[in-house]
Amino acid sequence: MDDYPLLNIFLTTMWFFIWILWFMLLFRVFADLFRDDSVSGWGKAGWSIFVILLPFLGVFVYLIARGKGMGMRETARVQQAEQEFRGYVQEAAGESKKPSTAQELAHLAELRRSGDISEEEYQRAKALVLS
Repeated sequence: MDDYPLLNIFLTTMWFFIWILWFMLLFRVFADLFRDDSVSGWGKAGWSIFVILLPFLGVFVYLIARGKGMGMRETARVQQAEQEFRGYVQEAAGESKKPSTAQELAHLAELRRSGDISEEEYQRAKALVLS
């Protein structure tokens, strides 16, 4: 234990986590690059070569040049995933199949207008819908 003091252990641990963070950032850049449809195939190839040959400089230049769009694309992707999830939950719960009160009242008014139901039947059905 005397050969490796506590400060060296701390510094080694810090460099280890910085290295992990670097790889996470590198993977984020590649994921953003290949998810973005606004970049052509040649553009993706160019960015990939730049990031592979000069990884530190390439990632920093990518973040400077496209960092704001990277955040906006991630936000849009998360919002779309949330909307899809909410739609799935509503569909599974059966909420999307049940018409709203306004839709039911409009349907009843249309039936009354066409003569399919009388005024008395309309008023009873309307009372049921509103209760």
